[in-house]
Amino acid sequence: MSRDGRWTPAQLPEMAGQTVVVTGANSGLGFEGAKAVAGAGATVVLACRRTDRGESAAARIHESVSDADLDVRELDLADGESVRSFAAAFLDAYDELHVLCNNAGVMAIPRRETAEGFEMQFGVNHLGHFALTGLLLDRLVETDGETRVVTQSSGLHERGDVDFDDLHSEREYDKWAAYGQSKLANLLFAYELQRRLRANDVTDTLSVGCHPGYAATNLQRRGPEQAGSTLGLWAMKLGNALLAQSAERGAWPMLFAATAPAVDGGDYVGPGGFMNMRGAPEPQRSSERSYDATLADRLWAVSEELTGVTYDFPALADA
Repeated sequence: MSRDGRWTPAQLPEMAGQTVVVTGANSGLGFEGAKAVAGAGATVVLACRRTDRGESAAARIHESVSDADLDVRELDLADGESVRSFAAAFLDAYDELHVLCNNAGVMAIPRRETAEGFEMQFGVNHLGHFALTGLLLDRLVETDGETRVVTQSSGLHERGDVDFDDLHSEREYDKWAAYGQSKLANLLFAYELQRRLRANDVTDTLSVGCHPGYAATNLQRRGPEQAGSTLGLWAMKLGNALLAQSAERGAWPMLFAATAPAVDGGDYVGPGGFMNMRGAPEPQRSSERSYDATLADRLWAVSEELTGVTYDFPALADA
């Protein structure tokens, strides 16, 4: 705990015997989160699109946590078959899952499509994690004690809306509107998952949303790089230098959401400092639209249809 009583990773509980999956664990927030929970004793599955980068990340974690228990596995959230293969292999290898951190994402990139033809930001940030969570949820519910699903959103969800008439931006594409839609979808999913767990008497599995504030990661670089924008890259570097907190600090809300005893299902955690862009993590209030249960229910149905992954809550309640 810091001198002012605010949460820091020094308050992480002992996590020996626990299994944590972190998507996008090879860099940025995912890397810092994986390193922190590995340091607390957890077995950490580094779910990465490229395993060579995952292995490099694991080596760097071992430099500071020599006895870290790490497992690098391939997961491409832009490919439904990869999501299913990852889930099947994980379920074969692990009898328990204590925390699933839906962290990986892309931001403000030129329009691209996933293997299934979904707009890339919506497909990776929301649909890939929706499918992954559905495929692993049985294992979370079956695991003894409290387990959690933590879904990483962004303060830019406040600018988002879900355009069901052009969900994949085929008629018109704005990279920031698409990003806002995907980050709003993250929270609509997180809150709706909690509602459905509670409605089906699943009390030991919590669904929590979080955001990192403004953290200096590779996420900001990819959009300008893919667009070939030198000006965009310089603007990103300037913004990171002047306003951003480190990736390590940016991971604190995710870590708080994943482990803090004070967290309840349906909470939204973010930095409590200047404009919620930096500082110690705390529960916050997201946009009013993010709590729209009717919108969330419609998005859920569309997401099941698009991914082919359905959630069997009555069966979960009997687990």
